[in-house]
Amino acid sequence: MQGRTAAPAASSNPPARPHQSHPDAAASWTNSAGELTLPNGDLYSGTLSGGVPEGTGRYVWSGSGCVYEGGWRRGMRHGNGRTEWPSGAVYEGEYSGGFMDGEGTYTNCSPSSSYKGQWKLDRKHGLGLQAHANGDVYQGSWVQGQMEGQGRYTWANGNSYVGTMRNGLMSGKGVLTWSTGDSFQGNWVAGVAHGYGLYTWEGGGCYLGTWSRGLKDGKGTFYPERRRVPAARLDDLRKRGVLPDVSFGTGADPEPAEADASLSRRSSGLGRPPMKKRPSLQRRRSIGAAIGVAVGVVTGGPAGPEKTLKCEDTAGSSSQILEREYAQGVLISEVVLDKSLPDSPSSKKPRLRRSRKVKDAKRPGETIIKGHRSYDLMLCLQLGIRYTVGRITPIQEREVRASDFGPKANFWMNFPKNGSPLTPSHRALDFKWKDYCPMVFRNLREMFKIDTADYMISISGSDALRELSSPGKSGSIFFLSQDDQFMIKTLRKSEVQVLLRMLPYYYRHVHAYENTLVTKFFGLHRVRPSSGQKFRFVVMGNMFCTELRIHRRFDLKGSSLGRSTEKIKIDENTTLKDLDLNYSFYLEPSWRDALLK
Repeated sequence: MQGRTAAPAASSNPPARPHQSHPDAAASWTNSAGELTLPNGDLYSGTLSGGVPEGTGRYVWSGSGCVYEGGWRRGMRHGNGRTEWPSGAVYEGEYSGGFMDGEGTYTNCSPSSSYKGQWKLDRKHGLGLQAHANGDVYQGSWVQGQMEGQGRYTWANGNSYVGTMRNGLMSGKGVLTWSTGDSFQGNWVAGVAHGYGLYTWEGGGCYLGTWSRGLKDGKGTFYPERRRVPAARLDDLRKRGVLPDVSFGTGADPEPAEADASLSRRSSGLGRPPMKKRPSLQRRRSIGAAIGVAVGVVTGGPAGPEKTLKCEDTAGSSSQILEREYAQGVLISEVVLDKSLPDSPSSKKPRLRRSRKVKDAKRPGETIIKGHRSYDLMLCLQLGIRYTVGRITPIQEREVRASDFGPKANFWMNFPKNGSPLTPSHRALDFKWKDYCPMVFRNLREMFKIDTADYMISISGSDALRELSSPGKSGSIFFLSQDDQFMIKTLRKSEVQVLLRMLPYYYRHVHAYENTLVTKFFGLHRVRPSSGQKFRFVVMGNMFCTELRIHRRFDLKGSSLGRSTEKIKIDENTTLKDLDLNYSFYLEPSWRDALLK
């Protein structure tokens, strides 16, 4: 969600101070009945002393049309007075040495835009109340014309910030509250969340962790709707100064005298929260049983703030306290700290569970052991891949050529059981091995940052593969490496031909978009055991190998014909289809643009 609120430039500072002539002798004036006319055409009428304005009088600048009426001392404005500009702007208050200095009220050409407070040398300085024409209001400390120190900024849409400011931006500790009821209390730098903070949702639930330049970064704790951060922990964080003291910023607006007293005790500095209305809580949590709502980027500037919320759903986690780790706004791991309810006896003993491979969860697939129908085929696959990678790795790295693509860009090798000068002995049957476009797939593995040693150990190490039951109608056989990183799928001859035809375009796409979300292909091979049947297969990345908990799985083909799941009970292991995808996803604008590109 984004929003933008801009304070009118005209209301930020008064027009330039009119140039004021300073006579050095009465002879430079023409005196007539208490009125003086300067050589430049300016007019003064009022009391004089020694030939210069002293006491009270009225001064009119001929060039700009500005008018001042009030006190004078030694030819300069001093004491109480009133200045009117041709634009309709008015200042009424104290002057010193010719400058607006002391208590005064400046009203812009729009009556709804005004500043009432302290001044120094024509600039807002001290405590003051600024009302903008768009309905925004700031009450707090000013330094040299900038919002600086402790203050409260309230937007016309009901959003508000209370805390410290620097150079007109949220900086230091403060509380940002949205009209929807959501709030963030924590540390800010130059208008963005930076440091420790607590984000609380209107409907309950919160996230306590660290932010870096507006993005979640590092470890934190997510508390769902039915759980709360222990009060003792929050009190301790506030006492140690890690979180802001919310006594000033969370209740009703204080009376002016109370606010001034509180502001005078705190002197330290605002981006701008959004004007745009946020989606309802139900809609913001409609992206499936995902993860919680996180503060994204909050940036401030002359034109106002910009705020992006990455919405993550808390459904399915209503009773779980989670430890999460983020890297620049991206959730990279999640651990269940305590899944029991607050009134449960076991809630007193939080327990840690691994999120990637929960020990008591059954791992998918059937481990291939000796006697399994696919045992010999697995040995052939492992030996062939080990040979292929070992053969291609020593070749000097180079750019691919046109000759590296196509059905003729392959090599084959016999693997007799007793070995040969080029191949080792093995326990499987004799077989022939064919490797398609080895140089292309080697470069693809490097583009996808796949370490060669890890690739070989994962697929061809001492661990057996696991066979999965086919989730589709193709009848393909699926194998999964023991570390879940790689999936191997058997293909028909026609599918191999399609993949080879598209390979040049696929390679160029991956080269252009290194963060592509398309399926990652790492190798294309063929095995022909002595039994005679050929097995063609492709090695792919397994998207379900992640530190994140998988809440929903979808098999999307871009079709509506028969693309819905008839299974009544839906859980995290159910494979859903196109018509089941009825969620709205909210992304940071930059992520959305990159994805569409």
